[in-house]
Amino acid sequence: MALLREVAYDPVVDAGGGNPGRFSGFADIYDANRPSPPDELGPLLASYANVAAPVVVDIGSGTGLSSRWAATWAGSVVGVEPSDDMRTMAESRPTKGVTYRRGFSDSTGLPGGSADVVLAVQAMHWMEPGPTLAEVARVLRPGGVFAVLDADWPPVAGVARAEEAWAALHRRIRVFEARAAAGEQGEELRRPIRDDDPALVDEDLADPHLNRAMPGGARSWNKAGHLERISASGHFGFTRELLFNQAVPGGVERFVALMVSQGSYQALKRAGLSDDEIGETQFRHEVDVAFREAASFPLSFSWRARLGVKPSG
Repeated sequence: MALLREVAYDPVVDAGGGNPGRFSGFADIYDANRPSPPDELGPLLASYANVAAPVVVDIGSGTGLSSRWAATWAGSVVGVEPSDDMRTMAESRPTKGVTYRRGFSDSTGLPGGSADVVLAVQAMHWMEPGPTLAEVARVLRPGGVFAVLDADWPPVAGVARAEEAWAALHRRIRVFEARAAAGEQGEELRRPIRDDDPALVDEDLADPHLNRAMPGGARSWNKAGHLERISASGHFGFTRELLFNQAVPGGVERFVALMVSQGSYQALKRAGLSDDEIGETQFRHEVDVAFREAASFPLSFSWRARLGVKPSG
């Protein structure tokens, strides 16, 4: 994933600290289960950039899922990722035309005006907007395109009980994260969750990072504000949002694995909570029953692409 430099980060000593540390320790689960963006979106971004085979920079490239996707329509791709754990996974799957480097969203180390398209795939909410947008504008050539791509959660399953179970678990995770962020431990951390818990005031799966409190020094920005922040930055002349749907293979196993691949769940496991305490065991049971009782329907993701095009003059 993507990433700030708000805290000093050492991948061994501080694997649980700050935004980079939030994505350490489960790169294999992440890479095996997270979706790639819609197939038709890549050529569309190239069209907005007015170049057939664009030079792409993928900030917060994680395990390389988004960089490998970009390689199917780009001339070349540079993935920029600060997490050694994620980047090592990416480099273990070499792809023609794709290279990776350690860097940050506000300091990529890349030459100015060197990219036709800059991507932030399921990553911009982990990046401090002002410095990141300034760096993106610096790296883009005139007329270049910045694309923030996000999938809505949970995946569309066509199984209401399963999706309700996801929402219920997400509420529990949000409360536990807020408690851990406040320094609560032991029985205080594990006390029963009430429907009127203060951490749930802004709970909304459509924008799960709105006013979210997280342990380990992590911070995020709400996704619904991406387009407004891109427009208000002054770095881009044209902005708009695009909507897509993308089917993904898999059924109940992948539905559960996608939840387990969430940094929020992994953070609570590092905090010492068990699956029973988090609610993952009940979630897994509910989802299994729901899928067995429902008609088969392929999973899919709804994707949002927020675009900013740098002025060409």
